[in-house]
Amino acid sequence: MTTTERLSVVVPADWVAGPPQGQWAYADYAALPDDGKCYEVVKGVLYMSPSPTPGHQDVNCEILGYLRQFVKLPGLGRVFAEPTDVELSPGNIVKPDVFVILKTHLERITSARIVGAPDLVVEILSPGTMRHDLHAKFDAYVQAEVPEYWIVNPAERVVELLVLERGVYRSLGVFQGEAVLSSQIVPDWSVRTEQLFAYL
Repeated sequence: MTTTERLSVVVPADWVAGPPQGQWAYADYAALPDDGKCYEVVKGVLYMSPSPTPGHQDVNCEILGYLRQFVKLPGLGRVFAEPTDVELSPGNIVKPDVFVILKTHLERITSARIVGAPDLVVEILSPGTMRHDLHAKFDAYVQAEVPEYWIVNPAERVVELLVLERGVYRSLGVFQGEAVLSSQIVPDWSVRTEQLFAYL
C-alpha cells in the first residue's frame, strides 16, 4: 500500500513503533508522539485514520451544535467531539465524531480522557472510514454497551439510529428529509434530519 493510499483509508498502523498489534493499551497509545495523525485502538490494534473532509466537519459541527442545545443547555449532560479520547475498555480507545455523556455518568470524564461508554455515539461516514466505523468500531461499541449509536451518511443525507437491546443493536429506522430522529437518549430532540446537512 502506498503512502497516499494509507492516508485515504483507515489502516492498521503497523509501521508505528510500539507493542505488537493486538497488545496496544492506553499507556502505549498515550505515549505516541504528536505527529498530526489520528490514531485509535480497537481490540488492541493501532489504526490510523485519514483527516476529515470539510463536508464531514460541516455535518459534525451541525450535530454538535444541536446536541449542545438539547443536552448541555437543559442540564442533561455534556457533549464532546473528536479528537477527544474515549477508552471504552482496555485495548479499545476511540475518537467518536460526536458523543454524549449524561449527567448520571459524569464520573466517566477524567482530565485526560473518557473512561467507559458514552450514552450516545455519533459516527459520520466517509469513504475512507466507512468500513472501519461499520465493523471494528461498531463491534467495540456493542461490547462496551453504548446505549445509542447514530450512523450519519452525508452522501445520502440520512441517519440510521440504533439502540442496544439484549447485547445487540436494533435499528429504529433510517431518517431523512423532514423526519425527526426518535432518540431515546435525547427525548426532546426536535431537529429535522435535513437540518444536519444544511451546509452540504
